[in-house]
Amino acid sequence: MISKLIGQGGKFLLDLIVRALTFFRINPNIITFAGVIISFFAAWDLGHGRFTRGGLILILAGMFDMLDGAVARETRSETRFGAFYDSVIDRYSDIIVLQGLMVWYARQDRLGYVVLVGVVFMGAVMTSYARARAECLIATCKVGFMERPERIVLVIIGALSDRMEAVLWVLAVLGNWTVLSRIYYPRRELPKREQQECCAQREDPLALPKQAEVATDARRPRSYA
Repeated sequence: MISKLIGQGGKFLLDLIVRALTFFRINPNIITFAGVIISFFAAWDLGHGRFTRGGLILILAGMFDMLDGAVARETRSETRFGAFYDSVIDRYSDIIVLQGLMVWYARQDRLGYVVLVGVVFMGAVMTSYARARAECLIATCKVGFMERPERIVLVIIGALSDRMEAVLWVLAVLGNWTVLSRIYYPRRELPKREQQECCAQREDPLALPKQAEVATDARRPRSYA
């Protein structure tokens, strides 16, 4: 009951902010860019060991990350470029925050954790890249359970609870496991697709392969997490 009330209150507040931004005709791309600037301030605090304040700033950055899409939907201004721009800026935000952690552990001469943040870095970047490349071949590839929202939430939890080291291990393992899942999934699905196309061509020799449909679907507005 309490969690439901909190959820309703949060949605009410978010709707008010979206309406205000819509009323003032704030471009969703500006909101997206503001989010990455806020992430820089979060990374600055993380890089100086101020984890609590950095975590709170990350919550604010996360709100902006939700607002840009909500405003775009409210104003019916969703575009393919907007989805592409949002994905690119999200990658910058991820990199900036992780670099803040890398700086902190480097200043503490904890080389092992510098390397660990680098492993998290690889998982964060390759998760979205693997999906983008896979969806050039198949319709969708959203397998895995460590996407960007989960990463951000875990970093916030680690910062606010002062358990960042444990969180980094979780991110390193599950993030790269998600990448491996997105490598395996197309390998499993492609033979099925090729078999379907082969059967379709047998029924209709003039039928063209459906690769064009996949390419069209891959160009629809979406955000790669």
